[in-house]
Amino acid sequence: MNRVYDCLLYFSAGICGLLLLGAVAGLTGFLLWHGLPVLGLELFFGSLKIGEIVDVIFLQQVVVDGLWPAVVGTCLLVLMALSTALPLGLGAGIYLAEYAGGKAKTLFSLTFDLLAGVPSIVIGLFGFSLTLYLHRQFSSLTPCLLISGLSLALLVLPYLVRTTQTALEDLPDSLRLTAAALGAEKSATIILVLLPQALPGIFSGVVLAIGRAAEDTAVIMLTGVVATAGIPRSLFDNYEALPFYIFYTASQFSDQHELQQGFGAALVLLIICVLLFTGAGLIRKKASYRLLYHSK
Repeated sequence: MNRVYDCLLYFSAGICGLLLLGAVAGLTGFLLWHGLPVLGLELFFGSLKIGEIVDVIFLQQVVVDGLWPAVVGTCLLVLMALSTALPLGLGAGIYLAEYAGGKAKTLFSLTFDLLAGVPSIVIGLFGFSLTLYLHRQFSSLTPCLLISGLSLALLVLPYLVRTTQTALEDLPDSLRLTAAALGAEKSATIILVLLPQALPGIFSGVVLAIGRAAEDTAVIMLTGVVATAGIPRSLFDNYEALPFYIFYTASQFSDQHELQQGFGAALVLLIICVLLFTGAGLIRKKASYRLLYHSK
């Protein structure tokens, strides 16, 4: 009977895996079918000539009918959200794994679990309300890249906290006991022993945060994204982003060419996410290799 249950579990798990793989392959194929025909320099830079593209890259010329400003805005959003959320997530995860106990740990764990379940539109409303409050104090401050980056940081923070906490708690207690037996302080044990060992798990949270920050539309719609803002010159400017461009094009396209540009933007967003994931994976692999090399 146990053998039958094992076979049924193996079969059902395999079917679920094939269904998931088929869904991903179908979605990717659909985007490639509709997006590849328009993928080219014209999609990014519009009607500009080759010689003018260099001026665009160095902010000497504006792109009006291309994706380049949205690509730059998306990358800036991801970098700002990660640079804000990563230190906070690491610190909170370390506290929950190594310092918090009893009621404090339960309270903070519940708080981060609730924050992870908050819909992105609520985070966007919070960022919009924060903008209104700050605008009353500083009249020159309006919805901008800074508010969007901070709101996205709040959105991805639970992923970083939980993955850091889990990665540290999964480490064997022998590491802590050995470091303490050698006279290391707790802070030195965490920084020099535990965190290097937990890096692969922490980078998993970074990958999740990258994807969440790059694809979200609800937050940025309320906190600073504009369809034709161009490349932001500072953190207090409006900006463009690929998720909003895709939403805007899908809801207001006037002909088949504009719809295909929306598919092209979706394909570009997918490529950017894959590149960011690959970069994070390479850093994780290199960190794991160096850790294994030094342990020998």
